[in-house]
Amino acid sequence: MKFTPVRSRARRAALALSAVAALAFGTAATTTTTGAAAAPAAAKEGPTSVAYIEVNNNSMLNTGKYTLADGGGNVFDVAVIFAANINYDTSTNTAYLHFNENVQRVLDNAATQIRPLQQKGIKVVLSVLGNHQGAGFANFPSQQAASAFAKQLSDTVAEYGLDGIDFDDEYAEYGANGTAQPNDSSFVHLVTALRANMPDKIISLYNIGPAASRLSYGGVDVSTDFDYAWNPYYGTWQVPGIALPKSKLSPAAVEIGRTSQSTSADLARRTVGEGYGVYLTYNLDGSDRSADVSAFTRELYGSEAVYTP
Repeated sequence: MKFTPVRSRARRAALALSAVAALAFGTAATTTTTGAAAAPAAAKEGPTSVAYIEVNNNSMLNTGKYTLADGGGNVFDVAVIFAANINYDTSTNTAYLHFNENVQRVLDNAATQIRPLQQKGIKVVLSVLGNHQGAGFANFPSQQAASAFAKQLSDTVAEYGLDGIDFDDEYAEYGANGTAQPNDSSFVHLVTALRANMPDKIISLYNIGPAASRLSYGGVDVSTDFDYAWNPYYGTWQVPGIALPKSKLSPAAVEIGRTSQSTSADLARRTVGEGYGVYLTYNLDGSDRSADVSAFTRELYGSEAVYTP
């Protein structure tokens, strides 16, 4: 079967069937920007579960509605806001971080859209995606330009009390607006600067696009700067090509409601059987998806999932 190299998202709905362990997601208390420490989530054993939420259509709060019948732990450990954009200012020839109205609404309402998840022990990460303007993570012309964008990212994490940044190098359309093609130094400079700016936050990699294949330059390899990397093709198994331990990788990727329950279960079973530490999901909507979610939680955690509206 041929798999398209682009994620479906809201715009392309017909994709092919498609921890750091020390962070102990789901067990450690989370501190919000108000200084209030969250109560620890019920402990669970097994891989870190990640949920991308398409906020143009769905609520971030959906990730907090699923717990394990056995023990009450959160099903999802990391919730990803999908997605901010890297845009291009043609008047200054510079890349800048952009939020559409739906992403901006989530950020502006962090008290009701983000903090409740963090108080449950769920980490909230902002994904950043190309926007057809020629700006991307792989074509910064200089270390200074890459560092300037890294500062925009880390400033956003600090301002809104987020837990990290996710890189998704799709839809950049390198070359548009007279922009350069990908180069070998750009993403290395960007990730290096971002990690220096936020040493204790999550940096994750949606393993796709020119940036994902340009992780080393000038004797610097940024692979170990990532907390996670995952397969970008839903309904499939593909080990990300990055030098990280299995505990930080998700070869499995499923689209909830589109990937069959049998495939979700098979991928979860393989995740556990082959010793990988992450399980990636996409497009959790506001419906009761407990049957779809239970298909993988039974294999990952030995428990059904419970949906609480």
